[in-house]
Amino acid sequence: MPGYEMSEPQLRCVLPFEAVPAELRLLRKTVARQLTHWGLPAAADETELLVTELATNVFKHVGQGVSATLILEWRGERLRLEVHDKSQAVPASKSTGCNDECGRGLHLLAALATDWGTVLTAAGKAVWCEIAIPSGRACRRIERAVEALERYQGIGGPGLRGGRRCTALDESAIQLIADLLHWTAARGHDPDDMLDRAQVHYEAEADAA
Repeated sequence: MPGYEMSEPQLRCVLPFEAVPAELRLLRKTVARQLTHWGLPAAADETELLVTELATNVFKHVGQGVSATLILEWRGERLRLEVHDKSQAVPASKSTGCNDECGRGLHLLAALATDWGTVLTAAGKAVWCEIAIPSGRACRRIERAVEALERYQGIGGPGLRGGRRCTALDESAIQLIADLLHWTAARGHDPDDMLDRAQVHYEAEADAA
């Protein structure tokens, strides 16, 4: 399927929502918080704008109050957004006049996104788009951390997806940090001092990014 990457995402987050204007602010805040959690705060502004357009398209053209789902997927150097709803009516961009709102959101989507499209599903459709994520030192360090956490407790297989996989990675991170603190104490060092040094190191690199 052209433009639709089927490989396993590096990180994935599933956010159900109701298609009403009041939900948009909460959805944007949740997305920004999730990107910060993934170490991608620089992508928040563009992603929030695209989320607004995708979600607005649902309650304008499918119906207010319908159930929908936003999926965020980080795939290497791209961040993918998908909004799933239960309608199979495919949106289509068209030339718009200065007073014509219909279709303008799709033009904005095309202008901001690296790629976008619509996929029909068994339950309805998914409108998706992707934006570029620069491959820098911070991104590579996050990739290495994910790889290490997957190996640490053997959670890298296809059995865990979505929220369960994120929860498993969080638990693996806590266990790894705890084991490292035990290792630090066994070598005669102060675990609190080691945590403080790691925090200083992290903040220095975050400021330099």
